[in-house]
Amino acid sequence: MKALMRSNNLVELSFCRALLADAGIATVLLDEHTSVLEGSIGAIPRRLMVDEEDWEQARDILADADIRAAD
Repeated sequence: MKALMRSNNLVELSFCRALLADAGIATVLLDEHTSVLEGSIGAIPRRLMVDEEDWEQARDILADADIRAAD
């Protein structure tokens, strides 16, 4: 698995997951519970993960939607 993006924006994460699901790319959201525990200060962003073999395609899909993926 490789991190595709990091964000505390739940709407953006949900949108990205929907875009990737439509393309047949499975995602996993990490740090979801840790982020909730720390409150709303935004210190721990959630990580959207994809398989390494899907990473480039997923990055391109997000780029087409004007969303910057992690490097």
